[in-house]
Amino acid sequence: MPLVLVLLAGALAGCTEPAAEARPGTPASCGPVTATVGDTDVTPLTPAPAPALPATVTSTDGVVTTVTDATRILPVNLYGSIAEIVFSLGLGGNVVGRDTSTTFPAAAHLPVVTPAGHDLSAEAVLALAPTVILADDSIGPPETLRQLRAAGIPVVLVAAEQTLDAVPGHVRAVAAALGVGAAGDRLVTRIEADIAAARTGTPTDAAPRVAFLYLRGTAGVYLIGGRGAGSDAMIEAAGGVDAGSAIGLAKFRPLTSEGLINAAPDVILVMSGGLESVGGVDGLLRLPGVGQTPAGAARRVVDMDDGLLLTFGTRSGQVVRALADALHCRGPR
Repeated sequence: MPLVLVLLAGALAGCTEPAAEARPGTPASCGPVTATVGDTDVTPLTPAPAPALPATVTSTDGVVTTVTDATRILPVNLYGSIAEIVFSLGLGGNVVGRDTSTTFPAAAHLPVVTPAGHDLSAEAVLALAPTVILADDSIGPPETLRQLRAAGIPVVLVAAEQTLDAVPGHVRAVAAALGVGAAGDRLVTRIEADIAAARTGTPTDAAPRVAFLYLRGTAGVYLIGGRGAGSDAMIEAAGGVDAGSAIGLAKFRPLTSEGLINAAPDVILVMSGGLESVGGVDGLLRLPGVGQTPAGAARRVVDMDDGLLLTFGTRSGQVVRALADALHCRGPR
């Protein structure tokens, strides 16, 4: 279920429980940390591939689509991962627009076609005259995609699964639609090597218990991630235990003080924008229940850029490495 479908829920409940103590054997407290990657931009393949078109592919919704022109590509989804793939394939110069989650420098100048965050503006899309649209079912509404197809624009939908294991399939699906299958295989090899290298040396013992909180304080949205939320995959790859999954939560659920205390996280993981929306670390610690967790008592808060943490794009290896360093109180490797 896309994250946006659960953002209408969520309220905090009060709590008067005493603060919990850190579990023995977990990494020593290093206070609040911002997990950062060394390079904030994507790295394209060189030389850039030449699309072999037409290419006929089957979207995840079963629609058979033929792409005849890749000179004006519009990659859009909730997470920004599709744009990362297109730019990393070396075809960034053909991209004509972006979604709000695509924030890396090479794409920052492009016009946004999702003014509502996850809803496409048909008018904005048509104004860009794309020759192919690449999307997944995290973006909508469905009637807009149908309208764009009716206008004669090839719309190719790829899978929306947010896991590290799904990244190679996403890359190959995008590459096939753009007629650069061999380049897609090269990019998959690079990504898999990056992820494997990032996991090398990550401690497997004394794994910190990590709760991912999705926060939008200005909108009154407070959620905790569980199994299948995407955050669980990143936490586990970085050598942590997902606290939400450990207490039986699935996807995203409204945050309550009782639930957070039961989760007993050693570390609280948030997006940087979400942390800012609640007034930084001090504001986060004032939310009911946070101060009563081992993480709150030790001020063990890790934040990461909104355009990186749950993207599951071509920079996933860098994200895993940076997150592992932050969770385990290590300097950048």
